[in-house]
Amino acid sequence: MKLIEKRVVLHFTGFEPLDGVAHRARYERSARQSATVWGYSVETGAAEAGSDPLSFEVTTGNGAGTGSPGWRTKSRIHMVDHDALVSRLRSGNTLSQIVAGFRSCAQIILDGGMWGYFRHAWRFGLFFLFPFLLTALAIALTAQIAIMPYSLGFSPWHMLWSGPLALCFFIFAFLPFSERFHTLHLFADWNMAVALGRMDRADFNDWLEDRAIAVRKALAEEADEYVISSHSMGSNVAAHVIGILLEREPEIFNGKRVVFATLGSAILQCALLSSATLLRARVGLIARCPEISWLDVQCLTDSINFYKVPVVAVSGHADAPEAKMILIRVKQMLTREHYRKIRKDQLRVHRQYVLGPDLPAPFDFTLMTSGPMPASVFASPDEKRMPG
Repeated sequence: MKLIEKRVVLHFTGFEPLDGVAHRARYERSARQSATVWGYSVETGAAEAGSDPLSFEVTTGNGAGTGSPGWRTKSRIHMVDHDALVSRLRSGNTLSQIVAGFRSCAQIILDGGMWGYFRHAWRFGLFFLFPFLLTALAIALTAQIAIMPYSLGFSPWHMLWSGPLALCFFIFAFLPFSERFHTLHLFADWNMAVALGRMDRADFNDWLEDRAIAVRKALAEEADEYVISSHSMGSNVAAHVIGILLEREPEIFNGKRVVFATLGSAILQCALLSSATLLRARVGLIARCPEISWLDVQCLTDSINFYKVPVVAVSGHADAPEAKMILIRVKQMLTREHYRKIRKDQLRVHRQYVLGPDLPAPFDFTLMTSGPMPASVFASPDEKRMPG
């Protein structure tokens, strides 16, 4: 198997309040962990001045004297983050964010999304409902506190103290408690899911067009391999952007080795909305592109993904080539103590796809995007991750 000497990576980040600089710093930390575990050298370069999306070079290698032939791989990583959209969705006051969140909840239910979640991945359905049920319960308790004097038969004048008490409960007790579960952040995530499903917001659509132009420029670089990776909500952004390029230039990937790796993908979070016709069409374009090898990395212990669900078929393209499912176990990547520490934090488990390992494991994000072997080796559990 020919080793990769030069690679171009377009990584579409997940829904997190991190810009390209922060994502690059995370990548550098994870790469150091991976290099220590697997025994290779890694050098993460500085961000290229003025790059958009932020890009940097990662050089991995294995010198002589290690018992195997020396190799050296250079990968240019382009971090396609959507922090601008996250910031926009979180920019309002608390009340406006709550109202917008419940509006998105209603839109998803009306668009058949909730039914689709429970039909295909019931744990994802619970993930959808949780922040809204938690907040609805808090609102109900707040109302009960406010009307408590009336319920007990006291004079309505007593609501002059029960009203402020109820407000204090909601602001100073519930809101800090709810941040443990990232409730308002999840409200914004569902707002974005509706926007990328319905495609009815001009600011989002213009941003996607702008990203398509930037990605088209990155794809013009010469390389042995092109890896388009995406995490969580970033998979919807990637599907739209790559779909836009295929709509305009159906032969854009001719002569290129392209791997599309969706990690803990949330494509069906949006594609299951009845209004997401454009997204589903773009999923079909990607699946039918002969130059693209689609790897869908899923994890049983990650409730925020559609485990063992065939994304292409469920998106309405049963006649198209299906994405190759890669089933991983987070507990294989981490020490027992480390896994025990994070396993109850579902958002932390969900991030592990793009974080560094403690142990050699069948999946390693750094090796997929910067290692010497083609990214396609991760499609088979029997393939080596490092040269022999």
